[in-house]
Order: sequence, then C-alpha cells, then structure tokens
Amino acid sequence: MRGPTEVPAELWETIARQVRERATCNDVAHDMLHVERVVGYAVVIARRERLAANDVANAALAALMHELFALPKNHPDRMTAGDTCARLAQDMLSAAGAGKLQAATICSAIAEHSFSKGAAPRTVVSQVLQDADRLDAIGAWGLARMWATCASLQRPFYDPADPLCEHRAADDSRWGLDHVFCKLLKIPERLHTNSAKALAADRIRYVRDHLEQMRRELADVRFDSSRPMIPE
Repeated sequence: MRGPTEVPAELWETIARQVRERATCNDVAHDMLHVERVVGYAVVIARRERLAANDVANAALAALMHELFALPKNHPDRMTAGDTCARLAQDMLSAAGAGKLQAATICSAIAEHSFSKGAAPRTVVSQVLQDADRLDAIGAWGLARMWATCASLQRPFYDPADPLCEHRAADDSRWGLDHVFCKLLKIPERLHTNSAKALAADRIRYVRDHLEQMRRELADVRFDSSRPMIPE
C-alpha cells in the first residue's frame, strides 16, 4: 500500500511495515485489508473536505495505525482498546522521528475513534478517522465484516422468532443480524463530514436492501411470523 503524497514516503513505509507485522494477529474484520480501506476513506474524505496537507497526512497516518491493538467485540475492556492503540502509535511515531505536535494529533484521533468508546472528536483529524472507520462498517464490506465477527463469536445469524427485530429490542450480544439495528443503521446520523455522509448514503441503502432481501427469503420458508420452517 503506497502512502498519500501528503506523507513523506520514508515515514509512511517505516510505519506501514510495523503495522503490517502487527495486523497478522488481527481477526479478518480488523486485518490489513480493513486498515487499507480505512486509509483510503480517510484520504478521500480529507481531500474532499479541502483540509490542509498536514491534516490529510495526519488523518492518513491515524487510519494506518488505528488497528495496532484490537480486542474481541465481546471483551469487557473493548472500549479501552483505542487508548492502548494510541500509546503504541506514540511509540512508533517517536521512533520514526515524527514531531510532538503531529504525534499528539494522530494519537488523540486514534484514542477517540472507536464506536464503542463513544468519544466526541476534538479535532478535524479525529472527525475524519471516525468517519472513515465507520464507513467501512456499512455497505458490502461492512456486512462482510459483520458476518465474519458473528462467525468468530459463534453467534446464530438471527433470532428465529423475530429475525428483523420487528417486535423486540435488538441484542447483538446474542444474534448476529441484530448488529445492523444496534449500530449500522445509526452510523449515517453520527458522521461528521459532508463527504462521509455523501459516501454513506449509497452504502446504507445497500444495507437496507440486504435486509429486505433477507425478509423476502425468510418469508418463503415460514408458516407464519413466529414459526420457522425448513422446506422439503
């Protein structure tokens, strides 16, 4: 993965090499391919928002390092993962010769980016990273990541009595598909930049179409709204 022109090539490659090594330990929903997509989103958003070159660079570097440390979705300390990741990023940036102000900006964005932490971004770089990471949670690749996580946690795909949460509160600690209702459908309203909101529109439409297709397919194999049926 080549770095954006706003980042010195030597700094980018030094950091990227370490990120690739660490990413081999991550699950497929948070692997290097995810990191690359988030970097791409971050650069696109930052440029479309006409940010200064140093902000584009910092957003790209924050995206590159935002998965240095990850915990399973069901881990009780999940919301602290961003803080640990920020500390690791600080060490990498210092060793690579990044300035203190640049490192502080990047690490602050990383510490704040997690959806589970619920932190409000304090800088434009933090806004861009949050938006970029959340865009990769919706659309085709977002759903792929959701199902991968569902499988790794060994959760059933859906509640057979009410697959689409029509008569109950969503609970993604029990059912994989409930994650759409707990998180994914809420993402567009929680984005910060106009550029990310524009990109999200198509992706959330895809998620809704996916739900409707599931509804139609389940309707073909059910006696009624509460009893699932396996066709002969």
